[in-house]
Amino acid sequence: MPNYAAPVEDLRFVLNELVDLGEIRTMPGYEEATPDVVDAVLNEAGRLASEVLAPLNRYGDVQAPAVKDGVVTTSPEWRAAYHRFAEGGWTALIFDPEYGGQGLPRVLAVAVQEMWDASNMSFGLCPLLTCSAAEAISLQGSEEQKRIYLTKLVSGEWAGTMNLTEPQAGSDLSAIRASAIPTDDDGHYLLSGQKIYITYGEHDLTSNIVHLVLARTPDAPEGVKGISLFVVPKFIPDAQGEPGERNDLRCVSLEHKLGIHGSPTAVMAYGDEGGATAFLVGEENRGIEYMFIMMNMARHAVGVEGYAVAERAYQRARSYAIERVQGRAVGDPSGKRVAIIDHPDVARMMIDMKSRVEAMRAVSLYAAKAMDCSIRQPDERAKVKAQQRLDVLIPVVKGWSSEVGNLVTGVALQVHGGMGFIEETGAAQHYRDARITTIYEGTTGIQAADLVGRKLLRDGGEAIYELIEQARVDLAQINPGESEALKIICTNVSTALDRLSGATDWILEAGIQDPRRPYASSFHYLMLWGSVAGGWQMARAAGVAARHLATGEGNQDFYRGKSLTCRHYCEQVLPESEAHYQAIMSGSDTVLAAAQYI
Repeated sequence: MPNYAAPVEDLRFVLNELVDLGEIRTMPGYEEATPDVVDAVLNEAGRLASEVLAPLNRYGDVQAPAVKDGVVTTSPEWRAAYHRFAEGGWTALIFDPEYGGQGLPRVLAVAVQEMWDASNMSFGLCPLLTCSAAEAISLQGSEEQKRIYLTKLVSGEWAGTMNLTEPQAGSDLSAIRASAIPTDDDGHYLLSGQKIYITYGEHDLTSNIVHLVLARTPDAPEGVKGISLFVVPKFIPDAQGEPGERNDLRCVSLEHKLGIHGSPTAVMAYGDEGGATAFLVGEENRGIEYMFIMMNMARHAVGVEGYAVAERAYQRARSYAIERVQGRAVGDPSGKRVAIIDHPDVARMMIDMKSRVEAMRAVSLYAAKAMDCSIRQPDERAKVKAQQRLDVLIPVVKGWSSEVGNLVTGVALQVHGGMGFIEETGAAQHYRDARITTIYEGTTGIQAADLVGRKLLRDGGEAIYELIEQARVDLAQINPGESEALKIICTNVSTALDRLSGATDWILEAGIQDPRRPYASSFHYLMLWGSVAGGWQMARAAGVAARHLATGEGNQDFYRGKSLTCRHYCEQVLPESEAHYQAIMSGSDTVLAAAQYI
């Protein structure tokens, strides 16, 4: 079975040439992100991903965790991998050194996360949720909560989860019913209710699990304005922060899922014996606000999952296409049998997958840079602008990358032909694992509604137009010189930006006429944004590659390959933006009338 090879060279290219880590390390607190440190982190993460996590990916798919009497058991191999992961300090990358973190930029952590997800997405979900829980506590928790929980979460000694939805609620969090009754102890509540779809809600990898749970207090207003956030540990820590008494919570069952079988997805019951001890995070009735700290981080992370699994699927398909001998080459009079990579349509599928993955990776890391700037940029105006860019890009990274990730894993299966449909080849697992990414942390429709409603209509498009203008500025800085290919790339991206701007104008006007129209077109707007943002970043990448090829510096084979994938994206993939543009501009009458006739 093909091994996973971490795409360290391309990650390093994006970090250094497109994101500009040199600029990020000038921000207060990021000084330690030197080139040597970054290279060491990327190389060591790649080694752990390929040597330890990737071999367990198939194992987790066929040997899922089991639950008996509320106790979830993972395999000895899975536990050993987790302990090696935690001992390596991989959960700690972005966190404050005061709590045992390494204080490194988030953009580097995102690059590393891709390797965990590509090598073994089911495994990567556990540290992802732990980091999200630690992030929420670090920003909104009390000093006591930080003292007790942060060091253990940052070290990976304890794990964290998100408990949002319930059977009757789905994506509508205003419908949750879990309740939290205050006690005489300040900040101490008794929580009762059931939560579903809790990733790593119960397991044996760590000595404690810290659940962040949404619930209502007795006098809370209706809807999302009446939801509070609570820390509910599996074992209640004592004064020294060590796990003590078992809390009143249990795993009712584990879900039987289409994919990510190695990840235990739990149905959790709280308070069956009088109420689970829960500790209020921040103020009552601000739970949704606080949970969105985790949610935004998780939404971006799910976008990473989308292109990470696509990268793994691409690598598997590439190995198969090179090794599988079938048929004869078109135009070769010798009649020699060839590997299927020599067939033009297979080559088309391979470069199409590669170019899409590279575009998604570049857009995602560009967004992660905005995340870093929104936190550490010393100039307040620049910090606000970075946050605005991040707000626009998060639904794009999540929604577009997960949709395209599903497309790529399907194409990778197609490269295998009939063998792709057979589980033993492994291609089917990537196809199944990727499917959850369009649903996790809000479906694609929810991401599209967020992009149109909160990021476009709310401010009249100010942040979106500003980002489009930044793309035009970046495009103008590319010097095509004598390169016809680079001229074509720049022309195509410029045209796509015109489409994006025109569609933005149309949606703003449509919203004045009928508030439903923008949402009827929101999916196409999201996909238009993603495809154009991908073209924008690939144009920048093509410009950098052209400079290196002109000077003869660096790995020339890498830059020739980069030039080819950039050109392919802008010539063969970017035209999809025209379809999304036309779907938007044609109006939404059919969509608005559909409910009556389907």
